[in-house]
Amino acid sequence: MSEKKRFETQVINDEILAKLSLQNRYNFVNDNLRTILSEKEFKFLNQVQEFCLNYETKNKITHGPDEDIYDWVPDFGKEGYITRQTPYKCIDLNYEDYGMAIEFMRILALDNFDPQFAMSTGATVICINPIYAHHENVPVRLDALKELVTGQEVGCLLITEPERGSDAVHQLTTCDKQDDGSFLLNGEKIFNTNAPKAKWAVSYATAEKNQGNLMGQFLINTSWEGWNIERVNIPWTPKLFIGKERLKNLRVPKEYVLGGIGKGREHLFEGLIPERIAIAVRCISACWGALAHSTIYANMRRQFDKEILLFQGVGFTLADLWAKTAAITHGVLKFAEKYDEKVKKYGGNLPDPVAQSMVSSASQYKYICAKLAKEVCFESANSMGGAGVCDNTLMHDYIGVSRILEVVGGTKEVQKLIMSRGLRRLFKNL
Repeated sequence: MSEKKRFETQVINDEILAKLSLQNRYNFVNDNLRTILSEKEFKFLNQVQEFCLNYETKNKITHGPDEDIYDWVPDFGKEGYITRQTPYKCIDLNYEDYGMAIEFMRILALDNFDPQFAMSTGATVICINPIYAHHENVPVRLDALKELVTGQEVGCLLITEPERGSDAVHQLTTCDKQDDGSFLLNGEKIFNTNAPKAKWAVSYATAEKNQGNLMGQFLINTSWEGWNIERVNIPWTPKLFIGKERLKNLRVPKEYVLGGIGKGREHLFEGLIPERIAIAVRCISACWGALAHSTIYANMRRQFDKEILLFQGVGFTLADLWAKTAAITHGVLKFAEKYDEKVKKYGGNLPDPVAQSMVSSASQYKYICAKLAKEVCFESANSMGGAGVCDNTLMHDYIGVSRILEVVGGTKEVQKLIMSRGLRRLFKNL
């Protein structure tokens, strides 16, 4: 067997490559965040980082093109690092450390380890959340939930359609209720992360096309007849498996119906806050990963007889990106902590005024963090010259991921639409 290749041709010298180790990049992040994280948050961050460091060494992971990131899922699942949004007592896990702030730490550690892998776990999480919210102690739902949370299987979420894009309400995929309580699903979905690798999918469909009030929510085993899938090639994220699905008379037994006709829209919107704040966290994590690379490189790479960080064009640019990233990190962390407080206070059922306000805030953070990630990742890579855009480091992954973060979870224009409606709601309250 040939040795796994990290890159095609080495262009960065050995000394700088060694300094760009995962350990040193983690040290950079930790030195920036230790003063703003609680003791519990910082301890959990270090715990996940330590696992990633040992895992990379033990398995000789190079993050090269020949590695399948989905092979890592079971090992991370065993450690409880697929999701930490709740304790999952219903499946006998009862994690001690959980919540959106802890989930922030999980994503941050995994994203610095491998950005595309971190993104794949996020796609499983948005499949997990609706199952957890609506399992109703039905055994098949609990079994699926446990497989996903513990990394035994991969999950995906089917919302977007070829002719509907960001319009999640007016769907064309139909659900026809049968006499035995099951449903037949027919239609197409697209751009669903993990779908070609997933065993479990949560899908939305409507009893009548374009009728959002008639939507239902369904748990699908992808081995069922009627599930047809192709992989969509996204060159920016070559290791992620994105799907286009054709559902043809796919029968969903009644025990797999998470929400019947009329419940789908309600269930869809209840997951927007954690989904969008998690995307914001992924954006911030990409910023820190890119800054760690560029800062280390700029302090070591010499040009015209001095380190390039000392040239204002490089040093001032990185200082600006650093300030923006640090500032927005404080805001998102505070929001995550407050969200955890509200969920605990109201038992997970946020009152409408609180939920509406937090939906707007989540859209604000998703929008501004995705915009920042695009800037930070590109400018950080640019400051490294050719070293920042070749395959010698994870910088090319950060550039690629940052290019799609403005699209996933609702485009930037959708976020601005939500925010503008929030301004209208505030005005009506005057």
